[in-house]
Amino acid sequence: MTYPPPQDPWRGQAPPPPPPQQPTAQFGALPYPTGQYPTMAPRQSWWRRLSRGAQVAIVTAGVLVLCCCGGVAIGAVADTPANTGKKDAAPATSAPDGGEAAAPAPAVVDVATPSAVASPTEAAPSDSPSPQVETRTVTSTEKIAYSTRTVKDSSLAEGTKNIRTRGVTGVRTLTYQVTVTDGVQTGKKLVRAVVTKAPVTQVVAVGTKQTRQCDPNYSGACVPIASDVDCAGGSGNGPAYVNGPVRVVGSDIYDLDRDGDGIACD
Repeated sequence: MTYPPPQDPWRGQAPPPPPPQQPTAQFGALPYPTGQYPTMAPRQSWWRRLSRGAQVAIVTAGVLVLCCCGGVAIGAVADTPANTGKKDAAPATSAPDGGEAAAPAPAVVDVATPSAVASPTEAAPSDSPSPQVETRTVTSTEKIAYSTRTVKDSSLAEGTKNIRTRGVTGVRTLTYQVTVTDGVQTGKKLVRAVVTKAPVTQVVAVGTKQTRQCDPNYSGACVPIASDVDCAGGSGNGPAYVNGPVRVVGSDIYDLDRDGDGIACD
């Protein structure tokens, strides 16, 4: 809403008569006669000269400035008492009728809390990802060697060996718990060991039978190798004897062929 500018009340009219007395100020006479100029109405202040819309805008802006600045000032002043109030708990008061004590007053919470500053001792969060740890179960096998057992056999010639039962290798199954970190094995622990195939013991027979050794100079009958051999039933005194007939194929070292026909002990 706008208003018309103020009008001069004496515009277009004759000037009023001079006052009955000229003012004689203690500062001296006026520099001009007062009767030459019309009396002017007092000039309006700058606020009244503004339009209604301008006045409303100025008042609104002032209220906003007061609200913003006043809220900041009140928060700064109330910061210290509010923090102190949070530490001291309100004392409990007993009810006047001797009943249950009233609950303490709620603690004042400071709304304008300053932003937390990171302590220099606090470690900054690491950007590296955490290691990937995986546990696996691994199974493997190993051979079990068989053992050998020796037995004596009197039916075999002395020094002769014969395998009666052939040995068989056994198998053992091992189960491990393996720890893998980021694809690399970092631990291995034996969990279980089971014999899945038992070994078979090998049995070897060793002969103990004593065999006579025959002189290669004679054939047909075994002429023992000794210091002296005579024909059994003869007059010789041994110590070894042979039952004939015996063919002399080499040298007659024991003089068994007395008639020289190549046949001894006939």
